[in-house]
Amino acid sequence: MDRAQDYRRRRETVGEWPIAVTSYRIGDEYYCAVDNVSPGACLCRATAGTREEAEEQALRKAREMVARTRTLPT
Repeated sequence: MDRAQDYRRRRETVGEWPIAVTSYRIGDEYYCAVDNVSPGACLCRATAGTREEAEEQALRKAREMVARTRTLPT
């Protein structure tokens, strides 16, 4: 059984939201998950042949989700 290799986790900001981008390879495919840092809930996932493609797909989905998020004035 293959195990995760080339593991990488980094933090970014999308809009005003802090996110964590986690990517790794299993076999010939790269997997990427984007979560919001505070509660750590997964926003989206993506799978592709390269790390760059997987991260690009997941970040695109995350940006779309954040753009639809309403914030209440404080």
